[in-house]
Amino acid sequence: MKIRPLYDRVIVKRIEQQRQTASGIVIPDSAAEKPEQGEVLAVGHGRSLPDGTLRAVAVKVGDSVLFGKYAGQTVKLDGEEVLVMREEDILGVIEQSSAAVKAAA
Repeated sequence: MKIRPLYDRVIVKRIEQQRQTASGIVIPDSAAEKPEQGEVLAVGHGRSLPDGTLRAVAVKVGDSVLFGKYAGQTVKLDGEEVLVMREEDILGVIEQSSAAVKAAA
């Protein structure tokens, strides 16, 4: 199913983090907190300003983002949980350094 968010809303899929402590203790699913990082799956066209102009959304599809613990509304699409949130709920975009990109290639 494809979804197109309206206005300044963004669809984000949570990125699962490692469930093991530095000392090697495995954290069970029931005790693990939900991750606060995600990947942008879809972006709305932007927010309409009072003067009638449109301010585009600052994130794009594929961006890795940070968001608050209780940000957004959880929705199930095709059996997968995603978050629908406003652009203002996103705290920042995670940018990879050029060294990390070269290492991944």
